Amino acid sequence: MKRSEINAIMADAHEMIRRHGFTLPPFADWTPEEFVKSLNRARHVIDARCGWDITDYGAGDFETMGLFLFTLRNGRLADLRKGGGMCYAEKLLISRQDQLSPMHTHVIKSEDIINRGGATLVVELYGSDDAGGFAEDRGGTVWCDGIRRDYVPGEKLSFAPGESVTLRPGDWHAFWGEGGDVLVGEISTVNDDETDNIFRDPIGRFSTIDEDTTPTHLLVSDYATWLAA
Repeated sequence: MKRSEINAIMADAHEMIRRHGFTLPPFADWTPEEFVKSLNRARHVIDARCGWDITDYGAGDFETMGLFLFTLRNGRLADLRKGGGMCYAEKLLISRQDQLSPMHTHVIKSEDIINRGGATLVVELYGSDDAGGFAEDRGGTVWCDGIRRDYVPGEKLSFAPGESVTLRPGDWHAFWGEGGDVLVGEISTVNDDETDNIFRDPIGRFSTIDEDTTPTHLLVSDYATWLAA
């Protein structure tokens, strides 16, 4: 992805988030230079990879397959393993109309996916085989706003604003906006985007960046290079 495209997506996302009555934390507005100056006090933000995250999954066509994310808060895997402490995470996502977030599951993370506003969110579901792999012939069970829902393989569930689904490890899922863009909330156990996204197809979680201009704000994938101590 071109850095200029990423900057434009950030600006559009910021406006949509405001339009739906949400306000991002102050560090969302930091320039790269401000982030560098704030290394010590922002250490948890950096280590937990909170902040801006935009991906085309390496396919080079963000409008067709991609996702905007902003990680608001994220706990520690060490706390999750010991069963106490900061064991949770929260994100805002924007799933654009007909923009696919491709089929994947998680090994560790359970998550509530919530339609926070906009159009309809569609979630396509499959179950797992005995080894946890994608199973084209298996369904499963999810909870929609706390109500049990059994799904058949490939079933597409639709969620209007205010509705949600709870997904657990082994629930293979893809999603997109239908009829317009959707602001999505995600509340989950600790999030590890580097190792805990298991895709059905061999694609990448993060994009390769063409630095055609300077970044307005850093992506979480920029931290390792821009904020190296």
